[in-house]
Amino acid sequence: MFEFTQSNEKELLLQVAQGNEFAFRQLFSVYHQRLGVHILRITHSAELAEEVVQDVFMKIWMTRETLTGVDNFKAYLFVISKNHALNCLRKVAREQMQLKKLEETRIVPFNAEVQETDHYYNLIDEAIDQLPPQQQKVYLMSRHNRLKYHEIADELELSRETVKKYLQIATSSIKDYVHEHMEAIALVMALIHFFIFFKK
Repeated sequence: MFEFTQSNEKELLLQVAQGNEFAFRQLFSVYHQRLGVHILRITHSAELAEEVVQDVFMKIWMTRETLTGVDNFKAYLFVISKNHALNCLRKVAREQMQLKKLEETRIVPFNAEVQETDHYYNLIDEAIDQLPPQQQKVYLMSRHNRLKYHEIADELELSRETVKKYLQIATSSIKDYVHEHMEAIALVMALIHFFIFFKK
């Protein structure tokens, strides 16, 4: 494992910000193990620590343009990972409470396949939340309320063609968002599997 000086780390962050995957791999190789140890101290769960590391590096890649404003990457990395770890612990506590309630009412818990589907729909929900207000209204009225073009047009006082255009743009934006995030997940997972393989 190699170390960065402040100057060459700054250069590496700039390269990552510009979308350089090789630079991102270098950043990952230096920090992923020590970050895992740091998170393990917080979560006391190797599985949860690994999940947090994946999520944090995925977030770093997805928001890489902001790295140009980071002066101390290690401090930045440890702060966002600690916050995410605490959020995950709260989420686990909620899920355990929900599971307990399910067991008490003898409802069968969701299986892994359903959980994966939930993750996919969570990405869609995130994408919808980021749409411009008018596009979001049109999309929800069409997909959720099952309204037709002319019904949406009447409700929002828009032309039918404008409604159609908004729906097309919104659908395309949602697909791009989901695709980009799935690619980021795949990249981080590939890096993790790569380093696990070469540790053996």
